[in-house]
Order: sequence, then C-alpha cells, then structure tokens
Amino acid sequence: MLQRFLIVWLVLLSAVAYFWPLVETAAPWLGDPLAGGGPFLPYLIVVTMFCIGAMLPRDEVRQVAQRWPMVLAGVGLQYLAMPALAYAMARLWGIEGDLLVGMVVVGCVPGAMASNVLTLLARGNASYSVSLTTLATLVSPLAVPLALRFCLSASGDGIADGFFLSLAFKLLWMVVAPVIFGQLLARCWPAWESVAGRMGSNIANLAILLIIAVVVAGSREKLAELRADLFLALLGVNLAGYAIGYAGGAGLRLPESMRRALTLEVGMQNAGLGATLALQIFPDQPGAAIPPALYTFGCMFTGAVLARAWATWGAEKQLEPELAEDS
Repeated sequence: MLQRFLIVWLVLLSAVAYFWPLVETAAPWLGDPLAGGGPFLPYLIVVTMFCIGAMLPRDEVRQVAQRWPMVLAGVGLQYLAMPALAYAMARLWGIEGDLLVGMVVVGCVPGAMASNVLTLLARGNASYSVSLTTLATLVSPLAVPLALRFCLSASGDGIADGFFLSLAFKLLWMVVAPVIFGQLLARCWPAWESVAGRMGSNIANLAILLIIAVVVAGSREKLAELRADLFLALLGVNLAGYAIGYAGGAGLRLPESMRRALTLEVGMQNAGLGATLALQIFPDQPGAAIPPALYTFGCMFTGAVLARAWATWGAEKQLEPELAEDS
C-alpha cells in the first residue's frame, strides 16, 4: 500500500506539514515537530540508501560489469543532460537566487529508486534500470560536485573553497557507504537479507516521506509565495529528461525495453537526496530545498502516468528480449 500509493502519501503528509500551524494553534502542547527536523535529514538519507543496498540483487554488480558500456553511456547521459536541462530551464523561466540553486541541484543528483519499480510496471528492462541507478549512485561523489560546480559557476554564484571535497565527503558517507554496507551485510547475513527484502522498501519510502515533510514544514513561508513559473520549469526539466532518455536509448541502439528503463532513469531524480543536499551545502539559502521537494511530486506523477501508458498501450507489442538474451 505504501509503495503503490506513494504519491498519495506524499501529498497527504506534505499537506499535514504545511498546515500544521493550525493544529498547533488548537493544541499548543504538540509543538511543531517537523519544522525542526532539518538536522536529521542526512540520517534519513543514510537509512534510505542502506535499505537500497540491502535490497540490491546479489548479481547486480556483476551485471553492471558485464554490460558496462551501455550502463556507463546511460549514466553519462543522465549526468550530462539533466544538469544542463535544469540550468537552461531555470534561465528560460527567469528563476533566480535560492530557487535557481535548487533547480540545479535537481538536475545534478543521481536517479531515484522509484524508477526501478516504474520500469517494471512499464514492461521495461528492470535489471538495466537497477544497474543504472547503482552506478549513478556509486559515482555520485565525483559526478555531483563536478556538475554542481560547473552549473553554479556558469550562473555566477560563488563557490566556496573546499566545496568539491566537502560535497564529495557528504555523498560518500550519506550515499555510497550505506549502499555498500547494506549490500555486504545482506551477503554475509542471509537472515538480514530476507528481512530487508520484506521491509526495506517500506522503510526507505517512509524516510523519503519524512524528508519531504520536513522540507515542506521548514519552507512554509516561501511555498506560499511561489509563482507558477517554478512548477512549469520543473515540469519542463522532467519531460525533457524523458525525451532525452528515450532519444539517447535510440541513439545507443538499445532494445525497446532498455529504452524505457533509460527514459525513466534519466527523467526521475533522487529529489529526496537533492532536498537534503540543498539544506546541507547551502544553509544560507533555505529556499534551495524547495525545487527538489516539488520535483519529487512531479516526477512520481509523470513517471507513473508514463509507465502505465507503456504498460497499457504496449501490451500488444512484443518487446525485445532482455539484455541477457540479446547478448
């Protein structure tokens, strides 16, 4: 129920976070627990990535190694296209200041694990999708700082000394280390692997829900002042990401099932990580966390619609065999 109706839970919990002051007025003793949750966000990301690592199929690392040219090409497309798209859309719609920084963060983070689930629904190559997410996550300590530095330098925003190393370290301990540790623990302890398979997805999704709720609670004033152009800019990034992902798959001569996987992987970003990073590396620009939070809603909705359309309209079409059969 949590995974299936994640977008519904996102809307409900975000609404609770946004309107909580009304509850607090009626019951002051409750306080505002979500508004002060910012310092806990990195640990929620750690929990999420640990669960992802524990749920990662054992042979996925081998799959990444076997199909490395196509996986590397897909990840490269994502890290090149999405930062450029985010920056271009922000400029096109006149987004400035904190929100511009947040838009750039949206484009620079790796793909979301929700893309793996939606790829399965879309009759795409789920194994290729997981391979893309895995590699994009593992190279994020190098790719994300490079992409952020390039885009923010182009926008004229000053980059502090030590930015690259500081961000790379944050990504190592928040993202890469938990994934590796979760995978090693699952390999060495079969009982934990079984538990993680049953509960890991729910725990990871709960952590993402809490992250977005904390961002909403801490940004109530700015959210009330948002203009429609930010929503249109984010939608443009999302839809253009899908288009580039599918066109890139065609250019790489991937079979249809893998094109679908690449499309969803490129267009769906790990916006929960993006919101957390924005608060961590730009503490003086709290509005930077708003675009990643909003992107979570947008990409979940459009991704679900696209996957459902592929599953329905493509039901009569025999998709090309999975890579294991092709090779």
